[in-house]
Amino acid sequence: MTSVDVAGHLSRMRAQVPLVQCITNTVVQQFSANVLLAAGASPAMLDHEADAAQFARIADGILVNFGTATGQQLLAADAATAAAADTATPWVLDPVSYGAADHRSVHIRRLARSGPTCIRGNASEIAALAGAGAGGRGIESTDEVDDVLDHAARLADDTGAVIAVSGPRDAVIDVDPGDPDHLLVARIAGGSALMPLVVGTGCSLAALTGGYLGASPDDRFAAVVTAHAHFAAAGTLAAAHSQGPGSFAVAFVDALHTVTEAHLTAVDVTVTTVERIRR
Repeated sequence: MTSVDVAGHLSRMRAQVPLVQCITNTVVQQFSANVLLAAGASPAMLDHEADAAQFARIADGILVNFGTATGQQLLAADAATAAAADTATPWVLDPVSYGAADHRSVHIRRLARSGPTCIRGNASEIAALAGAGAGGRGIESTDEVDDVLDHAARLADDTGAVIAVSGPRDAVIDVDPGDPDHLLVARIAGGSALMPLVVGTGCSLAALTGGYLGASPDDRFAAVVTAHAHFAAAGTLAAAHSQGPGSFAVAFVDALHTVTEAHLTAVDVTVTTVERIRR
């Protein structure tokens, strides 16, 4: 694979309007729901342990994000991901602040070994989850994407998940389905320097990744890449109409809605292969 049909996956996602169950950070629930709606998916912010498993069985994709983890959300995540294993429903783990506190880190580490379809985080979170570094500082990253690609590749090999690392130039890594001895590595450029100044951009990217996976579970690498390309295109469009973080947040949601197949095709997406790490 040397290219990704981002236009085709955008069209498929909007045609299917995938239902995404979000067990996510309470700080970003409304923003994430609006991002999903604007992009073309359907949000369900359902995070109670009593009905999380039942709802997971009808969702097209699931997001687990422990940014403000409560006991209720921890139990809901366990129930929903167990149901997802039964129904082969794709789910995304966003390891927010992994390494910053022991309780959340233990739970995130266990879920990372429980069959997520995708693990999406910043460079520090991904490196720490792979066994290197101390993790993120709150929601911020103290590492650069290029510095952690080897760690991300090892995490992909260890967990079987697609690994997505967010930064100025995102990276997405997965085992090549056509050649299991190699990994696919996509780099996605674009977006805006204002994106890290708006709380919820990373968390909502993970939610949209769940939407694209729900629409294209048979092509998970391309689905994850397209979600990142969608954000990159929208960020570039929004920056042209913004004066700062506040106006950018509004313009960004608008841009997610107005992004076209042509916009996605214009995003700088490069795909290469590297030899798979064996241990």
